[in-house]
Amino acid sequence: MIRRTAFKLHRYLGLVTGLIIVIVGLTGSLLVFRHEINHFLLQSQFGQIVPQPQQISILSVIDTVKAAYPEPKFTLSFFELPTQANAPIRVELGSKNQPTTEVIVNPYTGKILGDRIPQYTIMDIAYNLHNNLLAGEIGTTLVGIAAFFLFVLSITGIVLWSGWRKLLTGFKIKTNASIKRLNFDIHKVVGIIAAIFLAINGFTGFCWNFYSYTQPIIYAATFTPTPPEPASKPVQGKSTIALAKMLKNADEALPGAKTTYISFPSSPESVFMVGKQFPEEKEVWRSRVYLDRYTGEVLQLRNSRSLSLGDEVVDSFNWWHFGTFGGLPTRILYFFVGLTPLILFITGLVMWWYQPKNPLTQKRRKLEKLNCK
Repeated sequence: MIRRTAFKLHRYLGLVTGLIIVIVGLTGSLLVFRHEINHFLLQSQFGQIVPQPQQISILSVIDTVKAAYPEPKFTLSFFELPTQANAPIRVELGSKNQPTTEVIVNPYTGKILGDRIPQYTIMDIAYNLHNNLLAGEIGTTLVGIAAFFLFVLSITGIVLWSGWRKLLTGFKIKTNASIKRLNFDIHKVVGIIAAIFLAINGFTGFCWNFYSYTQPIIYAATFTPTPPEPASKPVQGKSTIALAKMLKNADEALPGAKTTYISFPSSPESVFMVGKQFPEEKEVWRSRVYLDRYTGEVLQLRNSRSLSLGDEVVDSFNWWHFGTFGGLPTRILYFFVGLTPLILFITGLVMWWYQPKNPLTQKRRKLEKLNCK
């Protein structure tokens, strides 16, 4: 009964969502190496950056960008410092009713190397395909549902694996067998090797795409208070305080951590978010300071050295989803894992095509086989 239910779920969920999962898998393989690919594309388009002993200040870069792209047409949206010595500073500018403009700046000279529309770049297209199929909120929901189905497909695939009866047969591919049998063997072997990783990807992807629903559950399950959404308190007649003061307050909030990025407020209630990185950290996104845009007051602090259990679980999703937990070897593994949905979808379609659809036909074929013996 369990195997029959698992078989039906596995077959029909695969047929219904297979194509979406294939797209998500292939783009996921690209995104595993998104930083390296993006760095290569930036160098190809804007030229090589020669490292020098000293980088110029954040405020100097912002002044240069503001002069070249004046308000009100352009407003600062995001500022990212390079993680490599030969990488540029990236400054994102918002523009009313226009796509975001990304300005590329040499971190040592302050020279603007050029700009681009990031949503038209290969990696942004790959990311949006992976996250929402280029279909906005509806696409996000569809991918989230497909991710959950991928999780179910992985579990049912493990249940159906023939190796539970005899271990060696579960990993054996008969290359000299019929096409039908060879196809089945490829499906079962590739499926069982990738199943755990696909289940992890499906679960974490589902949690991310439905984060507003899954976040409270994650924090409740870890007995951790859900962090409140920080918000600035608009003061009549008061404008946003100077960025220099904002950065100083962020430095004092997390001493010893360097600034890695700045997210600028986009509405009267939104906040400044300053990304920080401690010397022992590999990631640039775990530590953050949220500040009121009118007073510079620290509203919320996220210190990677003292995160709650809920925060640690949420952060771990990034490592498990993109395979960064084991360095380069696991990232290479995840690159190939992203290709497996395509193999499984094709072999699954072939299995479905060869499967008799009519129960009477199945009985007749069984009788024919018995008569031939």
